[in-house]
Amino acid sequence: MTSPHELLASWESFYVIVGSSAAALTGLQFVVIALIADTPGLGSEDSVAAFGTPTVVHFCLCLFVSALLSAPWQSLAPVTWLLFGSGVVGALYTLIVVRRARRQTTYKPVAEDWLWHTILPLIAYAVLIGSALGLPRHAVPALFVVGGVALMLIFIGIHNAWDTVSYVAVQDRSKPRE
Repeated sequence: MTSPHELLASWESFYVIVGSSAAALTGLQFVVIALIADTPGLGSEDSVAAFGTPTVVHFCLCLFVSALLSAPWQSLAPVTWLLFGSGVVGALYTLIVVRRARRQTTYKPVAEDWLWHTILPLIAYAVLIGSALGLPRHAVPALFVVGGVALMLIFIGIHNAWDTVSYVAVQDRSKPRE
């Protein structure tokens, strides 16, 4: 039987790549927010909390999972609990994002926004919870699922950051916003 340390060591390169990407993309999201801040009338504290901050949270969760699964654990029990907790916190945070998106008045979300900013992240966090629960008995498949969740959250973050930048880029800055 493979030890937890040996099992997780086989994922090291994957999580170095994913964690580095998540960290770099977190930094780029700060640039996106700076762009919005310098564009009068496009951003508000409420809209950033609903659409910008969640992207940073998704990237940071990927960074956390990457660090977590790169540590030299002697047992999978702490990994299981930390992944489970991360999934629960992510799911609860996504529900807060839903509330924030509904309350903000700067931008009216369309179906694609609801999909990428709330539905897909909620699915990702729910799958993370499920894979954490499956980790003790089915470690290898569960680790593949966790890796898929990390990639899913990175792709969600990339989409959402791009969506924000493209929205800012096409706005008519000569007219005051309603």
